[in-house]
This record gives sequence, C-alpha cells and structure tokens, in this order.
Amino acid sequence: MVFSSITFLLYFMPVFFLVYYLIPYKFKNYWLVASSLLFYSWGAPLFIFAFVASSLIDYFATTQFHKSNGKWFLFASILLNVLLLGYFKYSNFFIDNFNFISETLFGSKIPWSNVILPIGISFLTFEKISYLIDVYRKDCEAQRNYMNYLLFVILFPHQIAGPIVRYKEVGEQINNRKANLTPVKVYEGLLRFIIGLSKKVLIANVLGEQVNDIFKMPSEELTFTSAWVGIIAYSFQIYFDFSGYSDMAIGMGKMLGFKFPENFNFPYSSKSITEFWKRWHMTLGNWMKDYLYIPLGGNRGNNTYLNLMIVFFLSGLWHGASWNFVIWGVFHGSFLVAERIGMNTLLKKVNPVPSTLYTFLVVITGWVFFRAENLSYAYGFLKTMYSIPVIDSSLLENLNTKFYFVLILALLFSFKSERVQKRLTALYTEVSNNSALNWLIMFSIVVLYLFNLGELLATGFNPFIYFKF
Repeated sequence: MVFSSITFLLYFMPVFFLVYYLIPYKFKNYWLVASSLLFYSWGAPLFIFAFVASSLIDYFATTQFHKSNGKWFLFASILLNVLLLGYFKYSNFFIDNFNFISETLFGSKIPWSNVILPIGISFLTFEKISYLIDVYRKDCEAQRNYMNYLLFVILFPHQIAGPIVRYKEVGEQINNRKANLTPVKVYEGLLRFIIGLSKKVLIANVLGEQVNDIFKMPSEELTFTSAWVGIIAYSFQIYFDFSGYSDMAIGMGKMLGFKFPENFNFPYSSKSITEFWKRWHMTLGNWMKDYLYIPLGGNRGNNTYLNLMIVFFLSGLWHGASWNFVIWGVFHGSFLVAERIGMNTLLKKVNPVPSTLYTFLVVITGWVFFRAENLSYAYGFLKTMYSIPVIDSSLLENLNTKFYFVLILALLFSFKSERVQKRLTALYTEVSNNSALNWLIMFSIVVLYLFNLGELLATGFNPFIYFKF
C-alpha cells in the first residue's frame, strides 16, 4: 500500500485517523502498532514475522548491554540485522555475479531461486542499528516496553521510504506525546501531507510517464534530445517523488503527535556536490556520517579520502543490489574527494550560477546510472547525451502541453529563491493568526486534494521510486 493510492487515501487513512482520535490516549500506541502491522502486511504479509522476530532480539540485546559482555550482544544483534539485509537484498546480486564468473570460467553455475525483496528493509535495518548503537553508547535510554519499541520499528508513516528516524528523536514522543497532539499540529500535518501528495501525484507522476517512455527505448534509438529530456525529467521526478513521500510521512507524523526529521532542503540549489549531500536525503547522510564515516576516522588522519570513498561505495550499494548503484556511489564519492582536495575553494570564488549549474550537471549525469537498467544501457545513454548536439524537433513537438507545464513548475520549485520557497512552505504548513487566510489556505488545499484524486483515478500511474530500496 502506498500513500498516494486510492485504497490508502479513501479507506485506510480516514478509518485509521478516525479511530486514533476517538480512542482513549492509553490505547493509541496499541492502535498504531496494529495498524502499522496491517499496513506493512498489505504488501509483504510473510516478511512481517521476520521483522517482529528480529525486533524481539534487538529488544532483548539492549537489556544485556549493561553487563560485562554487553558488547557481544551489540555485535550479535547488529550482525543479525546486517545478515537479514544481506540475504534479502544482496543474495541475488552475489549469486548472479558468482554464476557469471563460474559459467565464464567453468561452464557451470549453481541453481538459485531469486529471493523476494521486502519493501523498506534498508530503512528499517538502519533505524534498528542506530537504536542498538545509541543505547550502547548511552546516547538514549533503552525502551523497556517491547510494544513501544515495536512501534518505533514498524510505525507506518516512515517505515517504507523514510525519513530515517532515530529512536532518540522520537523515544520521548512514543512514551508521551500529548503536548504535540493538538488541533493546530494536526492541521499543520494535514497541510504538509497534501502538499507532499501533490508533489508526488501532480509533478512526479506526470514526469515519470515520459521518463518511462524514453528509458524503454533501445539505447541505439536514443537521440541527443530524447536523452536530455529523459534525464532532466527523471531528475525532477525522483526529487518530487522522494521529497513528496517525506513530506507525507512528516505530515502524518504531526497528525499523530510525532516530530520527524526533515529530509530535503532544496538540493538542486546546491553550489557543490558537498553541499548537495547536506541537502539531499539528509537523514541518510547524517546516518552515514555518525555510524560509518566518523567511526572509520572521519576527517582525522590520512585516510579522509579513503573514508569518503568507502562511505559512498556503501551508500551506492545500500540504494540497490546492482553495479549501477555502486558506480553511482563511487561517482559521487569521487567528486566529493575532488572538492575536498581543492575544487571547493575554486567553486566558492566563482559566481553562484556556474557553480549551481556544475552541481546540477554532475547530479543528473549520476542519475543515469540510478535509472538505467544496467551498465551497458547507462553507457549508451551517456554516450548519446554527450554526443554532438542535434535537436530532435519531432520529439519536442510530440511532448504534450501538460508535460511542459509540469516540467516548468518543477524547475521553478527546485531552483527559485530559497527565501521565497521557505515563505511559501511556512504559509502552507503553519497556522496563521489570520483566520481568513487559514480558510483560504484550507480551501486551496481541498482543491489540491481533489485534483490529486482526479489524477490518480484518471491515470493509474503511481510508482514510488524508493520503495525498491
């Protein structure tokens, strides 16, 4: 089940929130757990047992951390989570590569049935590992109530595609969130949810249809124009798709009395790749920094560049079990190293416009590896992108007005002045003292919601890019 589906919007969400607000406060966590289990089971009924069992082990392990052999419980529980992630997400990848080498050298391969990937396993695993480490480091208190810990693990607004929430950010709210569960916060959360839904349905989905058509073309049939239109549209599709999901998650969190961390901060306005990774998928970047980069040594010593490359190699692999994602991670890591060596100094000296264009060009080039089905197709796509420019007027004429309108809208909302963007965001996510303005905002939000429903019913095109991660 996805947030932008008719099933969720017209059935699950209204019933869930109606019951949540009507039942006594002491039962709200139980209702949240039961609803989250149903939400996850809707798409992966068998995998829920594995996650519940592993969460029981995590819960038990944290009760042993205070003992002299506590570090072994930490090691064992982290290893179990990594092995679960490795089996479900990477076993097919490693077996396929092993069989390729074995068949090439020896003419034989081992039989293997592909393992199905549980949705959201990467996000769930990182959240569980951060909890174990934070409790061991005494950065937060262990949750003594297993049902409350399970709620942290399985809480449906952020469980499938983030943001990556750490226990220490929401632990107190799991135990008591009466102060946050107010009509004003619910109102703000609803506004944020519908804005995220609009980013997903009215922008990302429209661009995604054209992107799919272009990336279905054989690489030898691509033209210079189709390649650039396809990758630019995809760059905005993935941004509005993923940030839209994060907005919906944060909005629903507010409606429940939780405060989830922000995940995006106008990343395409960045003036370097270093800045881009401080603005894009911020909860993943912070996770990688705190639990991988700093433990490796961070900026200390002579291994800074190696540490960066390790982190981005693993970041690429985290996104997907494919060499495309590995190359994408290494590609970004290489530019981060180059900027650390001295390119950043140069970028700060030049006008913001060329530095922003440089960053956007690097990012969209990397997105080719992210979107292409394999390295061969990515190579052919990039070869066409950076070939002699020949404008394909027939493609441009065949693109409909709706696509052009949405693409321009995406450009404006991605590159326009951050100050203007933040004022607009504040206008539509915070309650104003002006009651007439609040009614006007609510009216416009209702209209947006109806537009979303109409678009979903009319097209039926509704994938979520990050669900497969």
